[in-house]
Amino acid sequence: MAELEGTCARGFERVRDAFGACFAKHAEVGAAVCVYLDGEPVVDLWGGYADREQRTHWQRDTLTLTFSVTKGMTAACVHRLSEQGKLDLDAPVASYWPEFAAAGKAEIPLRWVLTHRAGLADVKGTLTLEQVLAWDPVCAAIAAQPPHWEPGTRHGYHARSYGWILGEVVRRVCGRTLGQFFAEEFAAPLGLDFFIGLPEAHEPRVATLYPAPEPTDPEQLALRERFMGPDTLLGRVLSGPSGLFNYGPMWNTRPLHAAEMPSSNGIGSARALARFYASLIGEIDGFRGLRPETLAAAVREQVAGPDAVILVPTRFGSGFMLAPTLSPGCAESCFGHPGAGGSLGFADPEARIAFGYVLNQMQLGMTADARAQSLVEAVYACRP
Repeated sequence: MAELEGTCARGFERVRDAFGACFAKHAEVGAAVCVYLDGEPVVDLWGGYADREQRTHWQRDTLTLTFSVTKGMTAACVHRLSEQGKLDLDAPVASYWPEFAAAGKAEIPLRWVLTHRAGLADVKGTLTLEQVLAWDPVCAAIAAQPPHWEPGTRHGYHARSYGWILGEVVRRVCGRTLGQFFAEEFAAPLGLDFFIGLPEAHEPRVATLYPAPEPTDPEQLALRERFMGPDTLLGRVLSGPSGLFNYGPMWNTRPLHAAEMPSSNGIGSARALARFYASLIGEIDGFRGLRPETLAAAVREQVAGPDAVILVPTRFGSGFMLAPTLSPGCAESCFGHPGAGGSLGFADPEARIAFGYVLNQMQLGMTADARAQSLVEAVYACRP
């Protein structure tokens, strides 16, 4: 078993045991888990290595890529602007971003983007990686394209476009990029080690990310090709735009870390995730991320049922994923967001807990990540 470091309050030993089992049973390389209860950390553990070669131990301040966990931070930024009176979630996106009105999109409200109902999951056009990371070209492509389906009639996971659309609205409303807004409005007052657009000074702390092992079973390969092949909508959405974003070594490069992709490339720690979500359900050192009434509206169910992209049932509030889609083991009252490969951040206001889990060995499959599930189940088994 990997040597674990950090702290675990009495009564939460099962979380420590479950975390250790992630290394013993699930080929964890390096990871961290943090749990807050009533605004205080009760679990703050890390272990393993920042690289497979075991040159660098996972440290208290190690950072790692969290993929779609970032969507929860992006949603919070949009809701903060809403409660400040600077955004109306039911106003058309085009009222803030006039170019977005092209090709039949003039009436799509901001809330439909938050709830994956805008019909813009697959970004059209041919783009280079440099153009995508430069921001303006990919936003121009989204503004110019027509929807894939009639907006508002169904929901389908906007894996990457979610971040660019919401980020461009934030930029036009307040003159700050979404990464800057998050850094100033949430990360600074909470002291969060989480970045959407990583400053170069923090690059040495980032763990090496390892893609999930390729399936070898013929049935698994056939299933993946059927649902995630390049000719499927899901395959295009997950690898898009222009097939540029497969889950490979490219995510370990400085350009991918430095750019802002508010749906996909947040880099941070488990401690930051748990502390961030704790601030949404209560005060942390005098700071509360969202007003109680704002949060209640943000986590109210907006869509549930078959997802037009993922092809399985999903359930969302306004920007936050809800149980049971969020993770097996989460209670009905949970909200947050998972990330590709296994990372997870969420809060449960009824249980008064907030949770963060990050890792550097991705696992991908048609079912939930077993590591995250085991940790969530352990938390609920321990809570008072």
